[in-house]
Amino acid sequence: MTFDFSPPAPGAINPKQVRPAAVAGRFYPSQPAELRRTVTALLEAVPAAAGPAPKAMIVPHAGYVYSGPVAASAYARLACDRDRIRRVVLVGPSHHEAIAGIAACRWEAFATPLGLVPLDGCALPRLLALPQVLVNNSAHAGEHALEVQLPFLQCVLREGFTLVPLLVGESSTEEVCEVLEALWGGPETRLIISSDLSHYHDPAAARQLDGATAAAIEGLAPEDIAAEGACGRLPIRGLLEAARHHRLHATTVDLRNSGDIAGGRQQVVGYGAFVFGGG
Repeated sequence: MTFDFSPPAPGAINPKQVRPAAVAGRFYPSQPAELRRTVTALLEAVPAAAGPAPKAMIVPHAGYVYSGPVAASAYARLACDRDRIRRVVLVGPSHHEAIAGIAACRWEAFATPLGLVPLDGCALPRLLALPQVLVNNSAHAGEHALEVQLPFLQCVLREGFTLVPLLVGESSTEEVCEVLEALWGGPETRLIISSDLSHYHDPAAARQLDGATAAAIEGLAPEDIAAEGACGRLPIRGLLEAARHHRLHATTVDLRNSGDIAGGRQQVVGYGAFVFGGG
């Protein structure tokens, strides 16, 4: 199955059909100028990397003071293809609502302090042809895992790119993989999985757990992603299965924890940035 996609015409977005920013001022700055300065500084701190831009990425979703530098290390690699990337499939876990399946939403755009990100207008009806996909606006309404990725995309990509936002609940690796395959597209489409790694372990235990998760990701081994290895383990497993199908290879770009970045070393959260290419 392949999907066509198209952004809404300028001015066509219904203001009542916009998902407002839910975590601006908490996970990232709420003022547009400050937010753009923050994201730009994070991106500019990343050493230059040779292209091509990755087809898929795994990035963390904590507050920028904690995971921003790690996320930036992956997002900076999209810049070389910013003129070609027109659609982003953004997938993460649901932190606040239990979902049986994979939740899409009916909004026309997501808002951040930097403006609106239009949703792919053609994806939803075709996604709903898959039995594991449902519409659940309420699960998306307060979810930070996808929202915190948007200012990075708005700073890296050209205006007008479209978004396919999905939250993964109880789903098999094969069910997630099927959705990603349906949305895979060509060079105009990139896939981003939003996930932190281990949660609230001491630094030594966190490094061991995060190292094992990184090894599983680089080995494209979804069966080796442990339950405590990543909050987004279900979408990660689906991506790894799809990456095997497409003969991609995975590379760890950055692997740190909250203690490494912001201090507070008794209980830490792990963050990793991984890129997939070569298919």
